[in-house]
Amino acid sequence: MSGADGWNRRTVLAGAAALAAVPRFAVAQAAKAQAQLGIRYARAARFQRPEPVSFGQPDFVTPSALGPSCPQQGQRYQPQSEDCQFLNVWTPDAQPAKPKPVMVYIHGGAYSTGSVADPLNDGAKLAARGDVVVVTVNHRLNVFGYLYLPDRFPDSGNAGQLDLILALKWVQANVAKFGGDPGNVTVFGQSGGGAKIATLMAMPEAKGLFHKAITMSGQQVTASGPLNARKRAQAIIDKLGGDPVAASTEDLVRALSATDPVMSGGVYMGPVLDMKHLTRHPFWPDPAPQGNAIPMLLGNMVAETRAFFPPDHPKLQGLDWSNLAQRAGPELKVDIDPAWVVTQFRGRYPADSAEQIFHRMVTAGRSWRGQVEEADARARAGVKQTWVYQLNFEQAKHTDDIGLSFGTFENPTPARQAMSDTVMDAVVRFARTGNPGWANYTVPGRETMVFDTVSRMIKDPRKWERELFARVPYIQPGS
Repeated sequence: MSGADGWNRRTVLAGAAALAAVPRFAVAQAAKAQAQLGIRYARAARFQRPEPVSFGQPDFVTPSALGPSCPQQGQRYQPQSEDCQFLNVWTPDAQPAKPKPVMVYIHGGAYSTGSVADPLNDGAKLAARGDVVVVTVNHRLNVFGYLYLPDRFPDSGNAGQLDLILALKWVQANVAKFGGDPGNVTVFGQSGGGAKIATLMAMPEAKGLFHKAITMSGQQVTASGPLNARKRAQAIIDKLGGDPVAASTEDLVRALSATDPVMSGGVYMGPVLDMKHLTRHPFWPDPAPQGNAIPMLLGNMVAETRAFFPPDHPKLQGLDWSNLAQRAGPELKVDIDPAWVVTQFRGRYPADSAEQIFHRMVTAGRSWRGQVEEADARARAGVKQTWVYQLNFEQAKHTDDIGLSFGTFENPTPARQAMSDTVMDAVVRFARTGNPGWANYTVPGRETMVFDTVSRMIKDPRKWERELFARVPYIQPGS
């Protein structure tokens, strides 16, 4: 008998068998990957298109230090500099008998924060276990990468994306020197990194620079419209009170506290439909044809929003049935009656607390919907090279798959090590072969590998939640 998620014993056993067949690449590999850090791949003047650098003698910050992170709100990643176009390479063998698959990581933090200086993004364990070359990339963010000033700087709205394109060109030209195969490059990225990848799949200048894509809790169905991007640029300029070209780095970062004129809250920065570098939306009204030739693995966390709303968050303090709809409604990011949604979820999950319902609602409405839109769009377009996973392990929240994918997870336990081994082997198999080891995603099947203590393949997980929010149009936040 099938359960509420549309799976049965036969489905579970088949999924577990498929996952068990994923090869373990840890058997005959280097004990420790070699690292070359802080390699410059480009230079750029403020708001302008980046210029490539030749390989020759690599231009390091130092051969053993990460390059600076893009300036951003908060001081978590240091040092910070507008001159931030640096990448890092880990390889288990610089002179292998056969070139190794290459995995290029693009960090999250939406388009405004983050850095591969985060210890979770250290590529040593993934390179060693997977016998792959791992590359991680810093690039321009927020105003430095996406402030739209087309009348003065025609490349400004997508400068951060152009940085990534040059990084991938650097990989194509130079990764063989590190033992990598330039003909087998997989880009993978979490949250904003996944969104950047989805956008690259629609950018003609990125065509042919990578051969597979993994997006982890990150999607870009539509990009920012140019009129909204102009409004946001003006909000930044008004907050700044002067010319952004002449302003200090610190003042530009402070101006990010401007109120978004489209969505309220902090001002959104992201790729722009500028009709120069990005001439169509990545996944609307259908997936960009350029990306359909690329095998794609899409993933999400079962409880994404636990990362955004930890137990001490004001939204959860004093939360009860009387105020749940009022507090959760704005977080759904779609125009739907939140009181009605609460009633539906309480009826579906009668044993859940108000906090549990909050996370179910907001995860389904805000954080998961875009991934469903992208996977469905590819399936409806007849693209068979699409696979989906869902991480349920320990009620996974946003970012939990980063540490599992890199083998850098915190607070080690045997169960977490086993889960990390399973996830790493799946993403490495995908990078190596273009198939993670389970059934491809179709509509209406919506085949999904659920990673958990016992991993299994499920058809259409959370079907009821998906169908509830499918009643209203999806609008990409920021577009």
